[in-house]
Amino acid sequence: MVSGFALWCAGHFFKRLLPGVRRSMGNAGRGLAAVTILAGLVLMIVGYRQAEEEILWVLPTWTWHLNNLLMLISIFLLGVGKAGGVVGARLRHPMLLGVVVLAVAHLLVNGDVPSIILFGGLGLWALVEMVVINRAEGPWTPPARGPVAKDVKVAAISVVLYAIIAGIHYWLDRPVFVAAA
Repeated sequence: MVSGFALWCAGHFFKRLLPGVRRSMGNAGRGLAAVTILAGLVLMIVGYRQAEEEILWVLPTWTWHLNNLLMLISIFLLGVGKAGGVVGARLRHPMLLGVVVLAVAHLLVNGDVPSIILFGGLGLWALVEMVVINRAEGPWTPPARGPVAKDVKVAAISVVLYAIIAGIHYWLDRPVFVAAA
């Protein structure tokens, strides 16, 4: 899991920390970053699923409802930046903010050590990434505000994606029954 997180960070910081190298590589640099990020994601998922669970806290069950709402907001934020609507024009880093919201949501309902490492790390990475981008790019000029209809479209897509993601989580966490022979 930690190796995956390191690859995730390396792939994302490649453009900011080594811009000359990335530029000189052209599309190969973009491909290398993409493969590194994907490999990191796979390793984080596999490592998280295999990690021993040591529970440090358990919050009340109502936090699951808050988690679900935050996840819906997170999915919306992950997609709204490129939509050209109202929300994307008001937030400098909607996708990274979506990762922070995702991290907080997961930490609300997962008080175990692997979750703290994974989701705490992703939230911290997103915050650091915002600082790095802000320093590299300087002051932000917001894009022109687009129509609300584009945000509504992203919201509708977010609800569908949320349902799919919730279904996958349910499928992964369901008990497996083995019939007696």
